[in-house]
Amino acid sequence: MAKGKDVRVKVFLECNNCVRKSVNKELRGVSRYITQKNRHNTPSRLELRKFCPCCYKHTIHGEIKK
Repeated sequence: MAKGKDVRVKVFLECNNCVRKSVNKELRGVSRYITQKNRHNTPSRLELRKFCPCCYKHTIHGEIKK
């Protein structure tokens, strides 16, 4: 049997600071994390503070569409 829309979905988080800097091409890479969220409890985009190894500090990582 096929599952319908799953309640828990995989979400990709990307550093907001690195995304802005990537236009300049001075960056080594972009920090990304994979996590899960409950679609019913948080229908809006997810934002978490995570450590960015490119920026060497804790920054806001926002949900991206993949």
